Amino acid sequence: MDTAEAKSILAKELSEFTARSYNKLVASIPHTEVKNLVGESGTHYQIEFSVFWDAKPEGNLLILASIDDGGWRAFKPLSDSLIMKPDGTLL
Repeated sequence: MDTAEAKSILAKELSEFTARSYNKLVASIPHTEVKNLVGESGTHYQIEFSVFWDAKPEGNLLILASIDDGGWRAFKPLSDSLIMKPDGTLL
């Protein structure tokens, strides 16, 4: 897996995912959303997004995203996370 390419894709996809409203993200709890795509290198990637309450219901959301290429990286995917406040701002 091209780590630089994977990090770039993950950052872009996480940014797009967190552009959703707070209420839409709350509705996705506890489901995992999976997206498959092909990078410029031709590598096939799978990205998983999960949303959880950060500390308590109706509070901040913890948004986790991970990416792998289906190889050994599937056991230790690259990941990133963000926290969204109820007003929609990201921390």
